[in-house]
Amino acid sequence: MNNINYNLEMEKIIDKIDILNPKTLLLHSCCGPCSSAVLERLNKYFKITILYYNPNLDSEEEFTRRAREQKSLIEKIPKNNEINFLNLGYNNEEYREKIMGYEDEKEGGYRCKLCFDLRLEETAKLAKKLNFDYFTTTLSISPHKNSALLNKIGAEMSKKYDVKYLFSDFKKKDGYRRSVQLSKEYDMYRQDYCGCEYSKRESETRNKQ
Repeated sequence: MNNINYNLEMEKIIDKIDILNPKTLLLHSCCGPCSSAVLERLNKYFKITILYYNPNLDSEEEFTRRAREQKSLIEKIPKNNEINFLNLGYNNEEYREKIMGYEDEKEGGYRCKLCFDLRLEETAKLAKKLNFDYFTTTLSISPHKNSALLNKIGAEMSKKYDVKYLFSDFKKKDGYRRSVQLSKEYDMYRQDYCGCEYSKRESETRNKQ
């Protein structure tokens, strides 16, 4: 699957959608800045519900701050179709249980894979339960995230829960750069680490060097 152009796969799907009859999409989002360019690109084709499910975040304060920024963006961004917000609350214990034994993995390693599993599975389950047409995640907009892995997990969860997954690589077509531009335009808090205590520690170490 590593040779698949996931951006092209997404375009094949959205090009077939009648914008006068948009589909519904449950979009897992890690934060407002990462969702900004994704919302801008997809809202023409979908009625979107942002799923804010991020038990990996290192503190409830960080969780609340990012949630606030996400809600603020939804209020400000121009809309073709409705954009809703669903916050599942902060439960770091779920994340700790999931990654137990892999705490010392480097960023991008198996610990991150388990984190993706956790968040995408919850998104797929809810998408099925709430009758969404598709689900996906904003995570692939980051140049530090493995889009092939994310899409592989998404496909697995799609099959497991019988709900369509929207393949994507949102960093393509200058998606990441656009998210940075929009973050500045909307004066959003843009964190310099993924969110978990381990990525924060690595970021702090890099900044000291």
